Amino acid sequence: MHIEKNYDLTKLNTLGVKANTSFFVELNSEQDLLELFKTREFKENKKIFLGGGSNILFTKDFEGIVVLNKLKGIQILNTDKKKGDDVFIRCMSGEVWHDLVLFTVDQGLWGIENLAFIPGTVGGAPVQNIGAYGVELKDTLHSVEVYKISDGSKKVFLKDECEFGYRDSIFKNKFKGEYFISAITLSLSKHSKPNLSYKILADYINDKKIEVYNPKDISDAVTAIRTSKLPDPCVIGNAGSFFKNVFVDEEKFKELKEKYSDIKFFEEDGIKKIPAAWLIESCGTKEGESWKGYRLGNVGVHAKHALILVNYGNGTGQEIKDLAEQIMDSVYSKFGLKLTPEVNLI
Repeated sequence: MHIEKNYDLTKLNTLGVKANTSFFVELNSEQDLLELFKTREFKENKKIFLGGGSNILFTKDFEGIVVLNKLKGIQILNTDKKKGDDVFIRCMSGEVWHDLVLFTVDQGLWGIENLAFIPGTVGGAPVQNIGAYGVELKDTLHSVEVYKISDGSKKVFLKDECEFGYRDSIFKNKFKGEYFISAITLSLSKHSKPNLSYKILADYINDKKIEVYNPKDISDAVTAIRTSKLPDPCVIGNAGSFFKNVFVDEEKFKELKEKYSDIKFFEEDGIKKIPAAWLIESCGTKEGESWKGYRLGNVGVHAKHALILVNYGNGTGQEIKDLAEQIMDSVYSKFGLKLTPEVNLI
């Protein structure tokens, strides 16, 4: 383990914004982590744990220590006899999330195939309670292994202790910054359990006349949909979906429905969820332009997806933040709804 000074983070965030950190270290083992806890650089500075860098926006240099998580390893544990043919998969937090999905579908295990091609590492999955195409991590998560940053003690949180919500968890709120996630364990199934509840995915499966025989059929379909809509961060800087969808109560929804009969929505546990992309597309800039394809200097909104903010090469984090705030203001002005960034602003 080697701590570096004044480290350039440009290549470690998928938005590709230039930012430096006072200190930087790469973790390759849990022993590295325990040693890091004892160092002065770690004890005396603000801290950020970084995985794939796909869910973070640096608006300025970071005066602290950035820890890059490179903990690797995927392990098939014993079958859960209480649940019949359910199988536990333990995965270290530095693994790429999509690699874990590919591993599970190659094993013929059902549960996270709808979450294919989500950017980032496994460690960020429980923090955000990642979700897509009708599935969330909490649907299959069994437990999360963590180290307490203040004293290095290890603890296991069972699923019910994680207080999962929409793109939310105890690690993002109540215990933010208190724990380092080292591994997760999933409970997956050998039995066929295709989830085609999400219309876009169901339509794609039907239109392409795909017969779903195994979880890979679904993961391939999800990957195809996502790659057709989402830009490659290696080509143009982006962090995927920048904003969360918006939940509204019945009274607010009726008010919106009366004014906007074409409003798009989903229903989850009796609560209406309005896609942030629809809200943005239904607004416009102050100049009356569409947000889709809008460019503001070195940054802009992707032409194919209103939820994706992009860096054309020389954009700063502050420029992206300013653009995001303009979009949020336009949505609030028209609908009275507040968009919330899904990306963490630093």
